[in-house]
Amino acid sequence: MILHICGAAEWAEVGEGEYRPASLDEVGFIHCSDFGTVHLPADVRYRGRTDLVLLEIDPAKVGAPVRWEDGEPPHPAGIWFPHVYGAIPHAAVVGVHPFTEMTDGGFRLPDSLAHR
Repeated sequence: MILHICGAAEWAEVGEGEYRPASLDEVGFIHCSDFGTVHLPADVRYRGRTDLVLLEIDPAKVGAPVRWEDGEPPHPAGIWFPHVYGAIPHAAVVGVHPFTEMTDGGFRLPDSLAHR
């Protein structure tokens, strides 16, 4: 499974269709993470947001290429992230989990995912 961070309202708009965030048109793919790295982009890009969810995505159901790549610029620790090169169909999202910032200011994997 891979994870994607988005606003709850943004996900709600998808309905039974496909999820197409702006990054798909801007850079050609959808940024995702794995269970151990999702806090990294969250801590950098989503501080202060209270409306986030994590989409739990089954890559086998996406129907588009999923590639593990380094970032631009590459992550200092050499971490690679999954990128989805196409829209994500609603059926590929097997779970939607609230993703809230902790009181000390960082993000961590929600309990609903941490015990898998």
